[in-house]
Formats: sequence, structure tokens, C-alpha cells
Amino acid sequence: MAAATTSLGFSLSTSSSSSSSLLSRSHNNLMFSNRISSRNDVRCRLIEPLRSDNGRPSIPVFNEHNLPGFLTSRHPVNMVNENNTRLRIFSGTANPLLSQEIACYMGLELGKIKIKRFADGEIYVQLQESVRGCDVYLVQPTCPPANENLMELLIMIDACRRASAKTITAVIPYFGYARADRKTQGRESIAAKLVANLITEAGANRVLACDLHSGQSMGYFDIPVDHVYGQPVILDYLASKTICSDDLVVVSPDVGGVARARAFAKKLSDAPLAIVDKRRHAHNVAEVMNLIGDVKGKVAVMVDDMIDTAGTIAKGAELLHREGAREVYACSTHAVFSPPAIKNLSSGLFQEVIITNTIPVMEQNYFPQLTVLSVANLLGETIWRVHDDCSL
Repeated sequence: MAAATTSLGFSLSTSSSSSSSLLSRSHNNLMFSNRISSRNDVRCRLIEPLRSDNGRPSIPVFNEHNLPGFLTSRHPVNMVNENNTRLRIFSGTANPLLSQEIACYMGLELGKIKIKRFADGEIYVQLQESVRGCDVYLVQPTCPPANENLMELLIMIDACRRASAKTITAVIPYFGYARADRKTQGRESIAAKLVANLITEAGANRVLACDLHSGQSMGYFDIPVDHVYGQPVILDYLASKTICSDDLVVVSPDVGGVARARAFAKKLSDAPLAIVDKRRHAHNVAEVMNLIGDVKGKVAVMVDDMIDTAGTIAKGAELLHREGAREVYACSTHAVFSPPAIKNLSSGLFQEVIITNTIPVMEQNYFPQLTVLSVANLLGETIWRVHDDCSL
């Protein structure tokens, strides 16, 4: 059967020691305490976002001498002790660049894994190194194509379980089907619960997710869920811009995002809040009705967890300009970018569109106003703390 093969990852070297058990324990404790003390500040140092003047991505070539500051690990390779050889990170095919950045931040290497697709579309996964007794972290967002990436994640989990991994953590930067979290009409499915059951039954022991569409999705899992937010990454970037705090107003594009926007505004110099009221007549189709709040002469920052077709946020931006907003920024963690999102976002309504790399952005989807920030150090730090049984 013909197959197209994708190989990802690297090998993780294992160090052996012939010292006495007392000396080994002292050394491990020292390394553990050093690592914990070096992580007192968990701010995301993202000072070099992926952007360019002509709207096309600039992919730098990194090595150990020119690695940018925001990817510099606070856990140098020489601090990886024997205890940390029990930690393995594997990447799926959905977002390998983010996986590599996470491993780089942690001072580790991606594990070797073989992923291929047969001619009929079936997925084959084989681990290329032993994970027996190891804590395994699988980085795989269920972004478009959602069904294919979800199935790949399930097969990866199953491969690790059958390879006798001690624990399996599914690191899901973007959790697909999260919007199907309740029944809004009769005879509808709750797909978020179904996907949670699939991940659990496949053999995952824990899930690490970033900016779930709604907090209730955590309750659909029967295993622990660590939920982190991409807000610190975007807030750090906005703080670096020369915008007077008195001119800022945070805008929620719909009533359902008010709690998210309020938390964002509180951290952004306690900026005032405005709300766009919309009425949705069909899926992916939104109609803006009115604005609650004052935006006249202000810099409006629209905050949402994801941008899909950009219909909601674009219509909201039109309303903000009509109400007298000086500039409009769009901030979102997940850039799904389903058509006609690029047309809506690049139409001149936005001064800047700020997203993160939880979902890889295809080259043809770049436009001049787009800024992509990395969540690699945020997820890498979270993985370390989960592995060390520390508070997030």
C-alpha cells in the first residue's frame, strides 16, 4: 500500500551516573530547586513577533548562537538531569513548528516519531524510541483539518499507551469542536463532550489546553485538565506599544465574551469596557445591532478567543468606526481563518490583527496588518510545572 511518510522529532540522550545514591539525590534536588527558583517570573517575554512589511512570513534560521530572546530557555541543556530523561515530548503533524519552539524553550529535544498516511487516508503512527515508564507529552492542536488531526492525536495516544508510557498528556493548543458545547436547538449533538470521551478512552491521563471556547468544556473530561490562557502573550505585546492608557477601550464582539473582555481590560490598565450586541441568524453569519459603551476618539481593542470567518469581528469594527473610534485592534488567541476571513481582516478596518501561533498560519493567509505571537514559552513553562507537580 503506497504511503506518504512524515517523520518528526529527534532523540533524547540519556545520561548515566555511577555515583552513590546519596550524591545522586543531592544533585537531583539541587537541579530541581534551581529550576523552580528560575521560574519565579512567568511573564511571556515575546519581543520579536513574527511579522513583516509585505504581509509574508519571515522564517528565520535558528541555531544555538542566534536564538531570539523570547525562545531562550530558562532551563539550559546542561541542567537536564537524569530525572528529566523521563520526560518525552512528541509532535504531531498539525503544528510542528510550535512543538519545536516548546522543546527549544525547555532545553529538550523532540522525541522521534513516525507518522504516515496510507493511500486510502488511514494514519499510521510508530514511536521511534522507548517511552516505557516515561511522562509523555503529545503536542497536537485539532485545527483544520479538524477530523484528521483529531484522529492522529488519538492514534498517537494509543501508541504511547501500548508502549507502556507512565503518563500521557495531550497538549492541545487549539481544541476543535469546543464551540459545540451545548444544545441550542432540539436534536443537536454536544460534540465537545464526545471528543473529550474519545481522548479519555484513547488513554490520555491529562489534557493541557489553551483558551478553551468556554470553561465548561473542562467538565466534559473525566481526567485532569490544565487550562492556560494566551492573554499574557497578547498583553505583553500591547504593553510594548506606545498607546496612552487613557485612550484605550476594550471591546467584546458579543455578549458571550464579556467575561473574557472584562478580565483583559482589568489587566490592561483597568481600561473601560464596551460591548457589541449582535444577533446571529445562521452559523458563521452575524449581524451587528448596536454598541453598549463609549468609544468616540478612543483606541478600541477587540478581544475574542478565536477568529473563524471574521464576520463577527469585522462587523463589530465597522460599528466602532461609525461610533467614532480612532483605531481598532483585533486580538485573538486562535486564528482559524476560514474563508472569507482574510478578506474581512485585510479590508482596512483594523490597525493591527494580533493572534498567536496555536494554529499554524498558511503563507497565503498573511497580510500586512497581521502579527503572530508565540505561545511556546507559555506552554513550555506549563509542561515543566505539570511535570514537577508545581502549581500553575
